[in-house]
Amino acid sequence: MAKKSKEIVRREYTAADVKELRAHSKARTPVAKIAKAMKRTEASLRQKAMALSMPLGHRR
Repeated sequence: MAKKSKEIVRREYTAADVKELRAHSKARTPVAKIAKAMKRTEASLRQKAMALSMPLGHRR
């Protein structure tokens, strides 16, 4: 029998999440570290940063 795939759980970004993301952006924290700290995928963080038109990661 085939393995059951993981169910995708979507979490909305709260105001606190956005504030934390802005702080990481200013500090130029690497995206991998931000992803672990916020328990979100790198792609999710990059998409949100792009939507908020802010740079993300240490290399820009």
